[in-house]
Amino acid sequence: MKRDTGRPFRLALAAAFALVPLLVVADVRIPAREFEFTRLIYNENPAFARSWGFGSYRWLTDAPEAETHLLQGIKRLTRIDAASEGTAVRLDDDALFEHPFLYAVEVGGWILSDAEVVRLREFLDRGGFLVVDDFHGTREWEGFMHSMRRVYPDRPVTEIKESDEVFHVLYELIERPQIPSIYGAITGRTWEQDGYTPHWRGIYDEKGRLTVIINFNMDLGDAWEHADNPQYPQPLTALAYRFAINYLLYSMTH
Repeated sequence: MKRDTGRPFRLALAAAFALVPLLVVADVRIPAREFEFTRLIYNENPAFARSWGFGSYRWLTDAPEAETHLLQGIKRLTRIDAASEGTAVRLDDDALFEHPFLYAVEVGGWILSDAEVVRLREFLDRGGFLVVDDFHGTREWEGFMHSMRRVYPDRPVTEIKESDEVFHVLYELIERPQIPSIYGAITGRTWEQDGYTPHWRGIYDEKGRLTVIINFNMDLGDAWEHADNPQYPQPLTALAYRFAINYLLYSMTH
């Protein structure tokens, strides 16, 4: 998480975010690409209001550079036909189920209405996949879980085991260091708040399918965003790409 000096641009981006062009075949709208990187648009919890100096919305953090760089990497490193730009969707949008892979950033400050809770559970039960990222420490964990407990009152959050397929579907992700923000990478202070230890946590459905991946106390989005920044360590950017590609392939094959 970092100071945002581009508020006018990002506010314009929020207003202008439109879905990737769609094809219409026999009155059925289908995505024009095999994979679209889709951000989840959410309302912010006023109890987690940003301090002075931060602009834009939490859900837009690191956009559009993070997804633009990541999508270039997906095209280069896989045979997946990925869109060149990201898109965004609300849980109450009719297009939600056309986007089976959702990315939600800074979820320590999100809040879901009762209707959105029901809608997200339906999305996950129907095969959707949610990746959350860039939230840190005890307080933000509780902010995230305030809504997630209502989505999954019947399923626990667990640490993803090292043997889980998501860590091996393409890349062997044995080493899992804390992936920091650009500020942490420059200063060496890789943690934020009291989030000293990185955690890869998840929620599984009754069939054992991983439906939610929780990147806690880390910032994959900054690693993607700053892929072309010499101040961000290349090994950590490369690792963040590998995690994303494994998540994507897992979601497409499960």
